[in-house]
Amino acid sequence: MSKPPLTLYMAAPRGFCAGVDRAIKIVEMALEKWGAPVYVRHEIVHNKFVVDGLRDRGAVFVEELDDCPPDRPVIFSAHGVPKAVPAEAAARDMLFVDATCPLVSKVHIEAARHSEAGLQMVMIGHAGHPETVGTMGQLPPGEVLLVETAEDVATLAPRDPDRLAFITQTTLSVDDTAEVVAALKARFPAIVGPHKEDICYATTNRQEAVKAMAPKVDAMLVVGAPNSSNSKRLVEVGTRAGCGYAQLVQRASDIDWRALDGIASVGITAGASAPEILIEEVVQAFLERYDVTMDQIVTAEENVEFKVPRVLRQAG
Repeated sequence: MSKPPLTLYMAAPRGFCAGVDRAIKIVEMALEKWGAPVYVRHEIVHNKFVVDGLRDRGAVFVEELDDCPPDRPVIFSAHGVPKAVPAEAAARDMLFVDATCPLVSKVHIEAARHSEAGLQMVMIGHAGHPETVGTMGQLPPGEVLLVETAEDVATLAPRDPDRLAFITQTTLSVDDTAEVVAALKARFPAIVGPHKEDICYATTNRQEAVKAMAPKVDAMLVVGAPNSSNSKRLVEVGTRAGCGYAQLVQRASDIDWRALDGIASVGITAGASAPEILIEEVVQAFLERYDVTMDQIVTAEENVEFKVPRVLRQAG
C-alpha cells in the first residue's frame, strides 16, 4: 500500500535553549566530578525524558533541601530559587551549585535593584510556577505583587501607585504579556519597566517561528512536557496564529493519529527543554506512516552559550 503524501514543516529555532543546555551540563559535570548521588532540588528542567536520563546516571531529584543529606552536592534547577534556599544551604555548610538560567538571574537582579530604589514590584507570571516562586522569593513578602492576566491589573492594591516597577517570567506568551503591560501602564502611568524585556530570546524566537509556520499547516505538534510553561505557550500561539489543530506531545507515542487523518501538512516544533532526540522520534513516526516531504521554517539563528559555574570547571 502506498503511503499518503505529507509535508512536514520543521520550525527553527526549536528545542533546547542555552539555559537548559547549561543546566543539564551542570548535573552531568557534577556527577563526573563528585560521583553519584548528586541531589537536585526540583526537576532540573521540565522534561521527563531528560530528568529520567539524569536519574539513571545517579541524580536524585528532591523537593526541598531537607530531603538532601548534608555531605552530598545539591544543584538548584534552571528555574531559579527563592533567596532563602541558598542561604539555608550555606548555613548548613552544604556544597551547592546554582543552575539558574542567567536570563532568570537577570530578572532577580533587576527586582533587587528596583526594590533598593524603593519601588514595589509587580510580577507578570504564572502562580505556583517554580520560576515565579523563585523570583518572588528574591524579595521580602509583600514586596512583589503577582498578576497573570490583564484583568488582574484592575484588582492590584499597591502601597504607592506612583512607586512601582514590573518584571516578567521569562517563558510567557509575548502577545499576552504585551496586553498585561499595556493594562499596567494604563492604570499606573509611572510604572517602571525593564531596560530589556524579560521574556527570554529563546521563548520569543520559538513563538515567532510558530507564528510563521501556523498559517502554512493543517496541524501542529509541539514536543514538550505538560508542566513546561514555554511549551504550553507554543500550543496557544500556534492556535492563535491560525493553525486549526495544535497538540502538545511528550513522545511520538502521544500523537493522536486519528485527529491527523486526511491532513496534507504538519508543523513540528519543540519547547526549550525538549531534546532533539524526541523531535527525531516524532519525525520518524511520520516517516513510517506517510510519504514525507521535509521543509524548514527558519526565523532566527541562535548561537548563545552560557558558561557553567567555576566550581565545575576547576580540576579536582
